[in-house]
Amino acid sequence: MRLLAADEPQLARQQANEILRHHPEEMNSHLVVAAAIRAEGDNNQALQLLQELVRRAPDFALAQQELGFAYAEAGEPVHAIEALKKAVEIESKLPACWKLMMELYLAEEDDASAAEASIQFLLATSQEPMLVRAVQLVKAGKIGPAERLARDFLKEHPTDVIAIRLLADIGTRVGVLDEAQKLLERCLGLDPGFDLARLNYANVLKKRENLELALEQIDRLLKKDPKRFGFLVTRAGILIQMGDFDRAVPAYQYLVDNFPPRPKITLGYGHSLKTIGRLDDAIQAYRKTIEQQPSFGDAYWSLANLKTFRFEDGDMDSMRAELEKDDCNQEDYFHLCFALGKAYQDRKQFDESYHYYKLGNDLKKNHERYDADVMSKAMSSAKEVCRGKFLTADAGCPAPDPIFIVGLPRSGSTLLEQILASHSKVDGTKELIHILAIVRRLSGKRKRTDESRYPHILKELSAGDRRAFGEEYLEKSAIQRGSAPHFVDKAPNNFLHIGLINMILPNAKIIDARRHPMGACFSGYTQLFAKGQAFTYGLNNIGRYYCDYVSIMDHWDDVLPGKVLRVEYEDVVDDTENQIRRILDYCELPFEQNCLEFYRTDRAIRTPSSEQVRQPIYRGGLDMWRNYEPHLDKLKESLVPVLDRYPVV
Repeated sequence: MRLLAADEPQLARQQANEILRHHPEEMNSHLVVAAAIRAEGDNNQALQLLQELVRRAPDFALAQQELGFAYAEAGEPVHAIEALKKAVEIESKLPACWKLMMELYLAEEDDASAAEASIQFLLATSQEPMLVRAVQLVKAGKIGPAERLARDFLKEHPTDVIAIRLLADIGTRVGVLDEAQKLLERCLGLDPGFDLARLNYANVLKKRENLELALEQIDRLLKKDPKRFGFLVTRAGILIQMGDFDRAVPAYQYLVDNFPPRPKITLGYGHSLKTIGRLDDAIQAYRKTIEQQPSFGDAYWSLANLKTFRFEDGDMDSMRAELEKDDCNQEDYFHLCFALGKAYQDRKQFDESYHYYKLGNDLKKNHERYDADVMSKAMSSAKEVCRGKFLTADAGCPAPDPIFIVGLPRSGSTLLEQILASHSKVDGTKELIHILAIVRRLSGKRKRTDESRYPHILKELSAGDRRAFGEEYLEKSAIQRGSAPHFVDKAPNNFLHIGLINMILPNAKIIDARRHPMGACFSGYTQLFAKGQAFTYGLNNIGRYYCDYVSIMDHWDDVLPGKVLRVEYEDVVDDTENQIRRILDYCELPFEQNCLEFYRTDRAIRTPSSEQVRQPIYRGGLDMWRNYEPHLDKLKESLVPVLDRYPVV
């Protein structure tokens, strides 16, 4: 074992084989042989030996641990986690097990399980009673007392990297990511070789969309261990988030080619191919995902979400069969329901289509637990506070770079972005999170139950604060844009924060992408979003949200007259060239023919409408809601306050 630890696997194996020559049943020696063979690079043989070893000695914790390591190296995280769990059930204080589990869970984006593994790692490694108590408090959900205890310990031991990492872990749990980042930077400054802290640091940076630095941390970890599956998966995910598809597609290709089939990896590969317009390859990847895991609802929904794909009879039979299985989990169930809703819609069987859309929405609504009253209150608060001279004071960052597109999803924002990004002076990006990140900072909330200081705090911002926030937004957006003087941020929910945007970026342009309320709401109702947009799951919820949105946009028109350009989706469809010229005039950009031929522009597009905007103006879904009108009375009732503007004829 000492020889293994000293990186002498060949000598270790020789010694263990000599013991086995005299004592063939000596299990520790069998473990050393397998571990040595893995260290020498033959992971497949090591796996075979370890599988046999745990069959013969199922309660051998170190053998289960080594089996977990071998599975992880082979790119089989599910089997790896299963073996690691068995190991810690036998012997809980195995820090290497918990560390690897945390790494694998982070790669799977299972933050809750990763956080639990992190706490167990700390319990397995902490020697100081105060730290052990702090960790136990975190495990019990008593975050406040745990934080105070960890801070008290650090006052006495300011260079203890375990305590610093614990405090960072607490910050990550409660969403105080800026403080977690600073703590982890301090931690790595004291101990640059603390790889677990570096992985945590990369994860925090990824959450904060500081993606170049996050990628740098993962690349440093991969330099030590170039074939580490969890790190490779995390790296591919960061590249997707960065929009660097020149490197993301090969990163996923490497994972697909060099590790055993893994549905989530194949699915991610399909997403990256779809985004760059390789539609046939994306479909093939999604099909392979279904072959690997026939119950994987997300793969079926990914096919449906291409919008131009049509399911065959066999596909629909398979989806219905999966729904009828007793072991179909909730996530697969609602993905399959939305996919079947789209499949029947394409066949013009609208009653059957609505049946499945409603099933999916009802389940997803219960899962999301969206509170329409909370959102209405937030919008009312913004209208109450955001009025007066402080909104238009001569301050903020004067850069005219950003063009914000706001509104409800599925209201033409992707089309408008594609038109603008076809202009030589405009870069397309994605739905950036940076305005929302500033809002969260200004709110001052450390947990959900805390009272938010936003939007009232806007009145307290100095000219320096405003400029700093504007410059911060531009700096953090830089990674997503190219060299053009302008760029598009199409995060739709930014309409709630137009007051803030005007204060920190007074020369930014803001376009309100609006669609008929019935069309917009029903289109949102039929869309399963990867994350966010919880208000769309339920006809009453989405109707109320639309009314609140119209009300606050009216407010911005009153207090910031002329600031926002309203663009009706139906007008763009019916009078494309004149609307494009109108948009370019507002953005102070000269007309370019490329904007009219936007569908020829070769760029990565990440939203559900990606394939629709790669063809001339798409008219197919304009009045799709009318086919479902017998089912939409609840939606009409909730839209009463705005339907007089958009009468249903």
